[in-house]
Amino acid sequence: MELAAEKLAVPKDRLKTQDGAVYEVEGKKKATYAELTKGEKILRHVKGAAVETAADFTLVGKPILRRDSSDKVTGRAQFAGDVKSPGMLCARILRPPAHGATLVSVDTSGAREIDGVQVVQEGDLVAVLHAEPDIAEKALGKIKAKFDQPTPFADDKTIFEHLLKVAPAGQVVVEGGNLAEGQKGADYVVEETYLNSYVAHAPIEPHAALAKMEGNKLTIWASTQTPFPLKEAAASLLGMAPENVRVIPPFVGGAFGGKSNVQQALEAARLAKLTGKPVQVAWTRAEEFFYDTFRPAAVIKIKAGITKSGLITFWDYGVYFAGERGSQQFYDIPNHRTMAYGSGWTAAHGAHPFATGPWRAPSNNSNTHARESHIDALAAKAGINPIEFRLKNLKDERMRRVLQAAAEKFGWTPAKAPSGRGYGVACGTDVGTVVAHIAEVAVDKSTGNVQVKRVVCAQEMGLCVNPEGAKLQMEGSITMGLGYALTEEVRFTGGDIVISNFDTYMIPQFSWLPEIETVILDAKNSPAQGGGEPAVICMGAVIANAVFDATGARLRQLPMTPQRIKEALSQRR
Repeated sequence: MELAAEKLAVPKDRLKTQDGAVYEVEGKKKATYAELTKGEKILRHVKGAAVETAADFTLVGKPILRRDSSDKVTGRAQFAGDVKSPGMLCARILRPPAHGATLVSVDTSGAREIDGVQVVQEGDLVAVLHAEPDIAEKALGKIKAKFDQPTPFADDKTIFEHLLKVAPAGQVVVEGGNLAEGQKGADYVVEETYLNSYVAHAPIEPHAALAKMEGNKLTIWASTQTPFPLKEAAASLLGMAPENVRVIPPFVGGAFGGKSNVQQALEAARLAKLTGKPVQVAWTRAEEFFYDTFRPAAVIKIKAGITKSGLITFWDYGVYFAGERGSQQFYDIPNHRTMAYGSGWTAAHGAHPFATGPWRAPSNNSNTHARESHIDALAAKAGINPIEFRLKNLKDERMRRVLQAAAEKFGWTPAKAPSGRGYGVACGTDVGTVVAHIAEVAVDKSTGNVQVKRVVCAQEMGLCVNPEGAKLQMEGSITMGLGYALTEEVRFTGGDIVISNFDTYMIPQFSWLPEIETVILDAKNSPAQGGGEPAVICMGAVIANAVFDATGARLRQLPMTPQRIKEALSQRR
């Protein structure tokens, strides 16, 4: 408004904004935002800025489809692997057989015999390059290499025992009251351990990048969530000034935290400098799974007590390596303590046999599964239906609203679990947004297979800027959550990753999809909160609680594979 007043020579109080332009209220003068800014950085102190109220909104709050939707569904969208450059070489890189393995010897003579193949050896980097990717792949197969592999210290079955063994001293996340006094006041005490396996990001688009050197300038086209850190990393790796590095991120075909790691782009940049030609590094599916920064495996221990009337008297919670996000309690518990032992991937050096990293709503999936499973176990112990028990221990008005909204949409009728109906409930909070899920499942007790038939999700995210976008994120989160709840699990022995493709790692399929219903609660006068991840956090818990309601078997480890469900049924208690 100030810029327009100056440019148009009109007092600010006679101007208004609309559709990306500033207009004279009673006159013909007009200037677009682009004309006012001219692409320049504007540094000035704003005086007397007016903040719109919800009643003034003209665009915010309206459901609008994404502008890139058509390009994506028709195949016009360009991803990093689609970007080509004249003279480009495709690189295939020698990979170790396991994380922690070191190269002892290598013979590249067989690859060098293939016409047109260029071999690069520099330190730990051994690569073959050719204009055609299949010839580069053939050349890679001709390399003979020997590696020393470390002795495995854990596998996918023993990892939880290992994590508890190496866990550092715990840090208090939050506490209040007195646990000992709370335990004295409890009529019933429930103590359980909950486990989460490693989970891959498994994006449909594997990591890819093209790097091109032109003089002292480097351009990188990369599938990445972190273009600015990539710019700095590439400059540091190649000894270049950051202003001489440009990163162009095309569309990203799935990431979920996994493309914050940019190894493929740094490999492409390094090879481009060494060869003097544009180089593309496109990971195979096996490389994608091998180098993925997995969601960390985690152990969560909970001991809690209730009165005969169903009031929670104490809550003692310890999370190992998942991280503290989502571990803070929102139920009303007078005596409580939450401890974190290792903070997920950021403080887990030596704990995991390979790299770990953020996975959609980092930490919160594990914490919500444990908390809401335990809340459900307390409700069953008290003989109170899961929704009534939660409301009995909830004063948080936002959480009460979403839980009641979900129950109304679902058509919930009270019954103590296990009722045989296959209904589950779970609540959670993430990035300032509160959610409640209710699900219906059917369990085949002979096979252990779970069919999720229906999921209702209610969400309050403050001001909802684009209801259509929020709905799509909720539906996507629910769909993705089916995977970590039921099938997704990294199998390994030490640094040797057993999974290599979607035949050994199963993500959700269209045939799995339940009926999904979403409710976005109106809160236009509250600050806008996050909507991309909250709906994923409850999926493990809501399905586990629904399985318990259907069968009486409590699943305390994710994923709930058919084998684990059959084992839980045989050991039902």
